[in-house]
This record gives sequence, structure tokens and C-alpha cells, in this order.
Amino acid sequence: MAQAKKNYKARRQFRERKAGSSRRRVHQDHEDQKHSRPFRMKPEIDGDLKRLFSGIGKPASVPFAADPFQIEALKAITRTDCLVTAPTGAGKTWIAERAIAQTLERGGRCWYASPLKALSNSKWVEFGEIFGADRVGILTGDTKENTDAPLVVGTTEILRNQLYDSMHRGEMLDCDLVVLDEAHFLGERERGVVWEEVMIYLPPRINMLLLSATIGNADEIAAWLETIRDKECLVVEETRRPVPLHPLFLHPSGRMIPLLKGRALHEKVVSFMEKSHSRARASRLPPFGDILVVLRAMNLLPAIFFLKSRDECDAALSLCHSYPRRKDGKSFESELNVFLDDYPFLMDHKQLTALRRLRCGSHHGGQLPAWKFLVEHMMKNGFLEAVFATSTMAAGVNFPARTVVLFNSDRFNGHEFIPLDATEFHQMTGRAGRRGLDKIGFMVAVPGKFMDLFHLKNMPARRPERIQSRIRNDFSMVLNLLLSHGPDEIKAIFQASFADFRPTKKKHPRSGSLWGDFLRYLAFLQQEGYVDGDGRLTESGLWASRLRLDLPLLIAECVKKNAFPGEDPALLAAVVAPFVSDRGQDVIVQKSSVPKKLRRAYDDITKSVKPLADRMKEAGFEVPPLPLWASLALYHWARGFHWSLVTRSLRIADGDLAMLISRTADNLRQIGALRDSHPHIASMALEARDLILREPVVFDQTIKIVST
Repeated sequence: MAQAKKNYKARRQFRERKAGSSRRRVHQDHEDQKHSRPFRMKPEIDGDLKRLFSGIGKPASVPFAADPFQIEALKAITRTDCLVTAPTGAGKTWIAERAIAQTLERGGRCWYASPLKALSNSKWVEFGEIFGADRVGILTGDTKENTDAPLVVGTTEILRNQLYDSMHRGEMLDCDLVVLDEAHFLGERERGVVWEEVMIYLPPRINMLLLSATIGNADEIAAWLETIRDKECLVVEETRRPVPLHPLFLHPSGRMIPLLKGRALHEKVVSFMEKSHSRARASRLPPFGDILVVLRAMNLLPAIFFLKSRDECDAALSLCHSYPRRKDGKSFESELNVFLDDYPFLMDHKQLTALRRLRCGSHHGGQLPAWKFLVEHMMKNGFLEAVFATSTMAAGVNFPARTVVLFNSDRFNGHEFIPLDATEFHQMTGRAGRRGLDKIGFMVAVPGKFMDLFHLKNMPARRPERIQSRIRNDFSMVLNLLLSHGPDEIKAIFQASFADFRPTKKKHPRSGSLWGDFLRYLAFLQQEGYVDGDGRLTESGLWASRLRLDLPLLIAECVKKNAFPGEDPALLAAVVAPFVSDRGQDVIVQKSSVPKKLRRAYDDITKSVKPLADRMKEAGFEVPPLPLWASLALYHWARGFHWSLVTRSLRIADGDLAMLISRTADNLRQIGALRDSHPHIASMALEARDLILREPVVFDQTIKIVST
């Protein structure tokens, strides 16, 4: 893998591909192709595929019967922990639903944790229809409803915070079953620590059901859980896909060829690679409209096109102008109009016309939450022929298709381009083939400048990668552990981490470095007066532990110095925003465009935290900059400016602004938790939060829409 990464990096440097130039290249390619004659593909099925393609279609309807792995998992979770790994669509959700139903029938309580607010909202609606709305609550930070219900749905961070509170009060979490959906997030670089904390802190009396499609070392994780929870964790593994997957290769002429012969590339694909590189049209974006025509002619729609950037997803729609519209009566318009009646702010969405005319949508992090919800709903209910999406859509969003189309064998991880790994490949191709609607699912590889077929050919047979521990210290975690544990007890927690479970393969268990790092955090907290010499939280430490956010000490410093504006909720929201802004955003604003009132408040904040920030840097802690643009964006929004005016004036994507507002609201909610120690600023923070949480940032997913 290391050599593969080097090869990819060298290739990228040679081709002078830079992430920063991606948007300009996409725009120029788009303009060139709009004004040039479309490259026409002629749909042709290779002889080797004709027998396979004759089997395309809907399988015969049969009464539901649980698979053996589902029965085994359901039996196990009634008595102990269970880790289920099965391909997407195999029926993991059925296990969760039945386990929840059995627990509720016994008078028990359940917690269903998912990695995404949107997924939690979706499950809240879904479970409300199954078990009754009065029996299901939700906790995501943005939404808090019916929290005393016997079934609570929420994000994993909220569950972790509840465990912090339970440990502090010396109480047992009032729950009998915890379901951790998308359990492979345990290995996620930034947020995996939260999953590991939940697994460590959860009382053993509470059975835990873990669900994932992509865990390469399930037995190892189960063995670790058995060690720290002193109870069996049964692994139930299903490797058979409910719908078989067939990899294909689309020749630039429009001819569909098998990608593989056994585990090797098909000789016709190899022949193309040797002779026809120029025909891959490497200098342009793919002819998406022509590809759709080919897929429609071969009965391979609906399809998900996985592209490398938001810009390519959006450009793909406009490059489908020659794609003929599907005529499917009034069903589509009826469904869409009902949705738009409920969410009228989407009437002006710039991609609504393309959705109507092409029956295609764009789905990525730069879109409004409500727009992504609309695209997901229309795709799930069979109204769309294609979705152009980034690979991030592969995890946590449930809308399978008949075909998945890949254009790149690598991905951008935020820092560099790296080869696609087996976990990511299986997450994407797991969407190919709809249970009950398809006999066969397909993955189509399209040749191009950044498609390495020799790398891709190995992916179908490879198992997902091993999950590694992501546990690490941060100030919020340290403060909350000190709420209910002494330093020696915290050392034992680190020794129970997944990072320390394989000492025979590591000369130095990671808990040693974790403990050393913890002592560095502890010393700084003692220096700043949050912890006393015996390792106990001081009065300041107690209330600061309520700030469960990225930069708790900087926020606490503003609270201690009364630096936050206390009479203007819009101004308060504005000065909190820089503490949560996306570190990757680089928006330049002119000082002259910033209202004087906001500029003074922003300067007060930055001056208040500078001494502490300098001490943190000197002690070796990272302190990100506090961007002024984030304050300006939230100030305009909080004061009632129109959404499009804010996005256009700052040139930021809808989804990025929505995320900034949502995360600012989370921080304001945490400041609002200081009602006992700092009632005035806590009250103002909650008022500011209510001010900014409005459409289109949040929307009511419980609205009933037509399903056909």
C-alpha cells in the first residue's frame, strides 16, 4: 500500500494535478464541452455479456423469510453483545428493528446511535411509523423531542455525553439496548474516538448491537469488547450480497465489456488500455449525457455516478443537456409538488430544473440539507434515473441503484490523493443492486485520466481494511473524565482502549503515550486553574466541563472575562462562529465590509483569548485561527438577511454555510448548559441559537409526502 501511494503521488505530480486547480479545470472543461459538438456513444453490448444482461430485471416476489444470520444475531442480542457485519442491503436494519421491538415488548428502553444528524432524523421518522411516534424520541443537538420515550434516536456524540453525565452523577444509564449503526466509524480519523469512548464507558449490563458493512477485523474488535466488558460479543458475519455484483467496463465507443475474467482484467480491457489511451478523452470531463443514454439502452438505470468533487457533480448535470427526458406520467410531478409545497424555499434551487427535466440530481456536502433529503427521497422511491455524488455519500445514506459508475480509482482525503481502498470501494458498490427490485447489480468503470484499472481490479475480492483505534486526548475529554475519575482511574481507562489491545504486536502499548499526553493536558489545566493539585476539578473546571466542543478552553476564557456580548443575540452568534468554522475554508473579506459593531465585538474576543492561545501554543497545543468571515456570515444570517445574499456575498456553498450555522448552534447550546454558573450568558446563548436555527438550515422531516 505504501508503494502504491508513492506511485499515485508521482503520477499526480507528473500530471500537474493540484486540488486547488480542480474548480478552474472543471469550469473550463464545462465551458468547452457546452460549446462543442457532443461526443456520441453507440450503445453496444459485448457478446460475453448478452447472457448476463438477459437476466436483468425484478426478481419474483416471495414472502419475507429471515436469513440464518439475521436469526442468529437476533437470538444473540437478547442475552449478550453482538457485532453484525453484512453487505449493504443484506438486512442489518431488520435485526435492529426486531431487537428494539423485543426490548420494548419487555418494557425495556433502547438507544439507537448513528453518525449523522440527517440519518438520525430519518430513523426517527421511520421508527415512529413502526413503533408509534409517542414511543420514539430524538436527540441530535439541532432536534430534541420526546426524550423520555422508551426508544431514543440520536448521534453518537450525544450518547457519549449522556454517558459522561451518568458517570458524574454515579447513575446507570437508563437503557437496556444500545444500537451503534455504522460501527466502522470506530476507525474514522476525526470522530472514531467518540465510538471508542461509548464502547468503553457503556455499562456491561446494557447489551450492545453493532452494525456495519465494512469491518475487516470484526473478530479482533469483539475480542477487545469481551475483555473490557467481561461478557461475550458474538460476531455474526454475512459475506453474501443479497444482489450479486458484476463489474463492467464502458469503452468510449459505447460498447459495454466485462471488466474481469476471473480475478484478472478481461483481455478486451487490456487491449483497449494498450492501444486506445487517446480515446479516453482524458483532457475533458466524461460525456455524462452519452453515458446515461448507453445505460438506459442497456436497462442499467437507475445509477449513482461517484465523482471526485462537488464541482464535477454540479457540472455533470449541465453536461446532460442532450439526454432525452423520461416520460413517466404525472407521478414524478405529483410527488415533487407535494414536497415543494412543504419546503417552498427549494422552489428557487438552481438545480430544480435539471431535476425535473433530466430526472437526475446532484448530491454532496455543498448542498442544502433539505435538497439532499429531496434527492434521497426521490431516488429511493424510483423517480430518478441518476444521482451524481461524491464518495462521502456512500456512507450513511440509503438509496441503492441498479448500477454504480466509477470514474476514479483514487480519492482526495483532504490533504492528498490516495488510492481507493477496499472499505471505500465496498461502501460505494454496496449501493449497486436493490433488494427485491434487482436480480443483478453492476459496477461500471469508465476509463479516464485518473482511473487505474489495475488497481481497481483487485477491489471486488478484497476484504475491508482493519479498523484501528483513533482514541486521543482533547481538553473536553480530559475535563469530562476528571468529572468522575481520578487520574489513576483514567490511566486504567486508557489501558482498556482498543489501541492497547494488541500488545504482542506492539513493543510499546499506546496507553503509555496516551497517558503521557494526558499528563500534559492535566498539567496545563492545573496551570490555568481548572484542576487542583490533587487532580480534582475546581469550580471553573466543573462548569468548563459542560462545554463539550472543539475549543472549550477558549470559549471558557471568554466566559470568565465576560468578553461575549451579553445583550445582542445576533452579535453573540457571530462571535461564537469563528470557534467552529471549517478549518479548510479560506474566505477573504474586506474589513470595510464588516459592520463596526461586529468588528469591535470580534476584536474584543480575539484580544481576550490571545494570551491563553499563546500559552497553549507554547505548551504544544494546536490553536486554529479565528476567521473573521465566519463572524460576518453568522451576523448577516442572525439579523435576518436572505440566504442567497449571505452565500453570494461571501461566495460560500449552501452546504458549507448550513454546516457553519449548525455547528455554531451546537456551541451556543453548550454555552447554554452553563445556566447554573453563568445564567445570563447561558440564556443569551440559547436565544441566539433559536435565532439562527431556521429554514433552510433545519426543516421538518416528519412532514408526510406521497410515496408511490
